[in-house]
Amino acid sequence: MKIRVLGCSGTIAAGCKTTSFLLDGDCLVDAGTGVGDLTLDDMALVDHVLLTHAHLDHVAALPLMLDAVAARRSRPVQVHALHSTIASLRQHIFNGVIWPDFSRLPSEDNPYLVFQPFALGDVLVVAGKRVEVLPAVHTVPAVGFAVVGEGASSAWVFSGDTGHNPGFWQRVNQIPVGMLVIETAFSDRECRLAQLSQHLCPSTLADQLAMMSPSAQYPIHITHTKPAETALIMSEIDALHTQRQQQGLPPLHIAWLQAGQELSL
Repeated sequence: MKIRVLGCSGTIAAGCKTTSFLLDGDCLVDAGTGVGDLTLDDMALVDHVLLTHAHLDHVAALPLMLDAVAARRSRPVQVHALHSTIASLRQHIFNGVIWPDFSRLPSEDNPYLVFQPFALGDVLVVAGKRVEVLPAVHTVPAVGFAVVGEGASSAWVFSGDTGHNPGFWQRVNQIPVGMLVIETAFSDRECRLAQLSQHLCPSTLADQLAMMSPSAQYPIHITHTKPAETALIMSEIDALHTQRQQQGLPPLHIAWLQAGQELSL
């Protein structure tokens, strides 16, 4: 499976795009502002969008992308999300005021998008990929995903936006993981804000990674950092390696995502 990082920032700034990943060219995981870097031809090939939750930094480009490629497509885009996420999109975006209701346009029989609800724990088959819906703990209903590409034996796991999340690790430790993408939105100096907004900071990331299976050796990629704090967050996470060494724990394989990066699994 090919994973193209379109956006991995917690907000916008020059060179910073919000969360979106393109899997195998035909499936988006979240639809943040990074989608805007795709060409029209690229966008026209996207048949499925998997949404972790309804926050703007994860859905902002969805209505614009649909508008951009509607005339090029002969079938609707399938948008997969929690029932509550779909309800939020209908009420606040595709409502005929903020944006046209593309689930009913150009007609109810032939819309530009079709909403496909899922529930926590569901296993979907999307564009040949096996997608398991994982728990997330956020200020709105949210999920993560474990995605296994066609013919693959291990999963690309995305935490989504989350705070303290034992249920996530309970399930992740049971499946073969090839790569983990996990958020760390704030530095430790903003730890209280991270807790209030149900995000991670380096110290709480360490608490989460302590729940990993001791035998786990998969690479860990950090996403969703706030641009003003990215350098500090990176230095604080680097310090985790020293702490683990002092505790006699195995090293972690941590890297930072960048927009435009391409990964394979």
